[in-house]
Amino acid sequence: MEERRPGLDPAVAEVRLAVRSALTGLEPGATVLVALSGGADSLALAAATAFEAPKRGLRAASLTVDHGLQDGSTDAAAAAAAKAEALGLEARVARVEVGAAGGPEAAAREARYGALADGARAIGAAAILTGHTLDDQAETVLLGLARGAGATSLQGMAETSVLEGVALLRPLLGVRRVTTRAACAAEGLEPWDDPHNADPRFARVRVRETVLPVLESELGPGIAEALARTAAQLREDAEAFDEMIDETIEDIVEHAEAGISVSAAALVANPAALRNRIIRHVVASEFHESLTRTQTLEVARLVTDWSGQGPIDLPGCRARRVGGRVEFTAR
Repeated sequence: MEERRPGLDPAVAEVRLAVRSALTGLEPGATVLVALSGGADSLALAAATAFEAPKRGLRAASLTVDHGLQDGSTDAAAAAAAKAEALGLEARVARVEVGAAGGPEAAAREARYGALADGARAIGAAAILTGHTLDDQAETVLLGLARGAGATSLQGMAETSVLEGVALLRPLLGVRRVTTRAACAAEGLEPWDDPHNADPRFARVRVRETVLPVLESELGPGIAEALARTAAQLREDAEAFDEMIDETIEDIVEHAEAGISVSAAALVANPAALRNRIIRHVVASEFHESLTRTQTLEVARLVTDWSGQGPIDLPGCRARRVGGRVEFTAR
């Protein structure tokens, strides 16, 4: 239970507790880097980190990424950095060039994470903290459902992952967005509201502003929490599958000329869910490419419905049946 000082606002206490838990395990003397956009989520995160990090002997800094996508972005980034400095953080700003690959949201995200990784390396940070909330998690799951994505996408964001060799922590995945706003208000912090976060051209904004409120209205409250629980459960399932794959794959995979091969008998003997994951894992690890469900099922037919069909062209490789094995070779 959180020990609250008299007068400590409950929202501030909740955010601080989440950050405290995330920082547990970091060695005293380590540096953490807060990804600070200036919005309520990241500002509440920065304030909590500025409070909690020194108590654990940690050095804390912030990095604000200026995407340069709208008028006034440079001023907004400078204002966010000033707020970080006022909180006691070592504030930095990085200007990035956003490309076009994958659409504006994906391109901006790629540029942002690249800048965060570079910034973390520059100061020797042991961890990067981002302000993703439970609401962000729910939106991610809904977007995955809309795309017809598999369980990997529906797992949403993990509390702990790795970004280019640096720990990536998301302390606020169990905290609602309304709480971060309340925490900012309680601490006298004025967040910056990015106009892009209200632009209906972006799918995530439509989910946030229209889809989730309609679901809450029609199905009752608690939808966001339910989606976040679903993501957590799917991550647990994925971890179990990964362990099964690690135990299985060494016995059924062999290196082949210009590629790798997998035992057809072993694939067909496994349940479809595990068989399909093995196929995707082999292609991802050997050729650094991702398969769609349709492509995965076509490869699986080389063992489940083998009738002499020819090679299958896949991203970065080609799959074909060679005797009792499925062989993957570079294209």
